[in-house]
Amino acid sequence: LRGLLTRTSVPRDVVDYIVYGTVIQEVKTSNVAREAALGAGFSDKTPAHTVTMACISSNQAMTTGVGMIAAGQCDVVVAGGVELMSDVPIRHSRKMRKTMLTLNRAKTLGQKLSLISKIRPDYFAPELPAVAEFSTSETMGHSADRLAAAFGVSRLEQDEYALRSHTLAKKAQESGLLEDVVPFKVPGKDTVSKDNGIRPSSMEQMGKLKPAFVKPYGTVTAANSSFLTDGASAILIMSEEKALAMGYKPKAYLRDFVYVSQDPKDQLLLGPTYATPKVLEKAGLTLNDIDVFEFHEAFAGQILANLKAMDSDWFAQNYMGRKSKVGAPPLDKFNTWGGSLSLGHPFGATGCRLVITAAHRLKKEGGQYGLVAACAAGGQVMVLCSCMFSQ
Repeated sequence: LRGLLTRTSVPRDVVDYIVYGTVIQEVKTSNVAREAALGAGFSDKTPAHTVTMACISSNQAMTTGVGMIAAGQCDVVVAGGVELMSDVPIRHSRKMRKTMLTLNRAKTLGQKLSLISKIRPDYFAPELPAVAEFSTSETMGHSADRLAAAFGVSRLEQDEYALRSHTLAKKAQESGLLEDVVPFKVPGKDTVSKDNGIRPSSMEQMGKLKPAFVKPYGTVTAANSSFLTDGASAILIMSEEKALAMGYKPKAYLRDFVYVSQDPKDQLLLGPTYATPKVLEKAGLTLNDIDVFEFHEAFAGQILANLKAMDSDWFAQNYMGRKSKVGAPPLDKFNTWGGSLSLGHPFGATGCRLVITAAHRLKKEGGQYGLVAACAAGGQVMVLCSCMFSQ
């Protein structure tokens, strides 16, 4: 948030509302949007609220802000997301929590001693947050493995795609294209001034890794999966009239967006395939009109399975109720500055990172339309079209 204020020079008191997305919430800062805004020096008169929608939480924050502007409630909104994966809340077991709450209500020493005597060693086993579906009790990695198998995506293809992501991210970083990273001083450590998860490897080294989820025959490994990391993002959204009146030149315009939900078991990660044709139809565009594609890379297998599904008439007819396929995005327009596999995936922050990357790519490449897609837990997805660069 401080970085946004510095980069844009937007007066703090001009911001009408702040919306932030997050996934693993800390109870002490349950409305992290408000706490972060106050900490960053925004006016205490500026309302703020927090949204959560798994990996598309900051996408939801952005479209919530856009909706408020479209409804005439606001002229200027700051949206973003944050995740602190290095310090996730860890809870006591349910038995221990129940005992502690009851103990807090006990009035006599005898009642307290009686409760304490009932505590058993297994009460102290902590409950760790898991990247798993509540409805299926299955991790997203298992879903990615099954999806890759269903679409015939080999381990070799996944490793090749992951290597592509790291290689492109490294090239973009060295070329100064990842310009929106704000240096951050980590308490007790050095200042982080660039994404530090970009590690181009070799196919030989990647091939040595064992399956991470479906053992021993799975194809999803640590090398072809996005890694969890800390991160935060922020984006400034205005009505066109307000932006021009304040002397700002818009980086991009939001043309349209779509949210869809799928079966959270077998089609957990296939949302981009379902949502892309819908948003293109809403926007009056075709796949050929899109100059820049930015898809969230949860897993290499997930990306490649979606590309195959998008390019399949059979899948379109049998699963989507469509007469023909939408088509697969060409790779020369697809995540050409790297993606979540190489840059990392701080759940709540990724959506804004995708959108601003699309806007910068459009400007750099002279394109007009961009399409952003991100899948999320629960079988949900958000597709945004289009970031239209203001020439």
